[in-house]
Amino acid sequence: MSTPTRTDVLVVGAGPAGSAAAAWAADAGHDVVLADAAVFPRDKACGDGLTPRAIAELEHLGLGDWVRGRGQNRGLRAAGFGQLLTLPWPGGSLPAHGGAVARTELDARIRSVALERGAQPVEGARAVDVERDGDRVSGVVFDTAEGPRTIACRRLVVADGARSTLGRVLGRVWHRDTAYGVAARAYVRSGRHDDEWISSHLELRGTDDEVLSGYGWVFPLHDGHVNIGVGTLATEARPANVRLRSLIAHYAAQRREDWQLEGEVRDVASALLPMGGAVSGVAGPNWALVGDAAGLVNPLNGEGIDYGLESGRTIAGLLGDEGDGGDLSLAWPATLRRQYGSAFSIARRLAGLLTVPRLLPLAGPVGMRSRMLMTVALRVMGNLVTEEDADLVARAWRGAGRASLRADELPPFPAADLRTPLAAS
Repeated sequence: MSTPTRTDVLVVGAGPAGSAAAAWAADAGHDVVLADAAVFPRDKACGDGLTPRAIAELEHLGLGDWVRGRGQNRGLRAAGFGQLLTLPWPGGSLPAHGGAVARTELDARIRSVALERGAQPVEGARAVDVERDGDRVSGVVFDTAEGPRTIACRRLVVADGARSTLGRVLGRVWHRDTAYGVAARAYVRSGRHDDEWISSHLELRGTDDEVLSGYGWVFPLHDGHVNIGVGTLATEARPANVRLRSLIAHYAAQRREDWQLEGEVRDVASALLPMGGAVSGVAGPNWALVGDAAGLVNPLNGEGIDYGLESGRTIAGLLGDEGDGGDLSLAWPATLRRQYGSAFSIARRLAGLLTVPRLLPLAGPVGMRSRMLMTVALRVMGNLVTEEDADLVARAWRGAGRASLRADELPPFPAADLRTPLAAS
């Protein structure tokens, strides 16, 4: 298939955020091109876990039966500080089950939905630059096996991941003084690959037996394997001084007997994640960043698939005809702040506290002794609270978030000129 030369909507990046945006935009009648640097199927460094929030978005895309056919989980088995708790997903306005599907399979399936709805695929094309008409993007320049190619567009959706090469070209800046994630995952065969609970070890210890500000996980994939990984939090002032490959090997050795692990871990991959909307420059007049590129990652658990799917669906609703006068440079940041600002603000504060040495060893044992407290923590840390929820926990979480947002010196999705960036991603 020849590379198209122009389109109404160009989506760069075919992960969950980009493919969802392409699917919903095509469904709305737009001419859509979905481009990616890789050839599918391709791998992605991720824990592969699907929260109830992500399950809800997959159901919107018509993939509910598909994802349920790949196994379900009932909630979280949390371990640490001498305690073991099984915490069911809260349900309410969201599904009462989660899942886990390897990204090699998940991303290819979501992308296929976009193609089935009419999006035109472009593979093996790395976006490296943009062409401009004033302050608008008129086209994107790709490196391909056949040489440079340009695709002209009226609207551009940037979904090229946490590092976001194209986002940097457009002026995206990652502010690292707020908490960010450092994580690694691997795969290994397990006799408990069909376990009904995902597992998190909240007392993650390093190779010198020190307590780290993060957690380890084992997510059953129901295909003979588990996704096993480790993640820690850091800020520019308190960097994560860990060697991820040795840490994941150490963690797997600790879990080997309990999880009936067979053989060595394989396909180790790591990621550095902007979190909680700590990214400025997320939109221009006719372009917008979504998913990981926009820092749409939960600071308390590293989850980003649900926000990627949600932001892809949301941005598609703003891609009206050029004659409507819509300016994404204002509309998109305002939309992100409205949907995620308060939750991300308080989550960033809590995540930042967890990077303080000795806090987790003091607070962890207290929290783990209370099932009620950990049940609430599962819900709010997973951002499993929606505007439809009217219970006490939901009201308290939203109120705390609004208060945190009002006090933020660096709010989620700040204006590009709000402060001099500490570091560009």
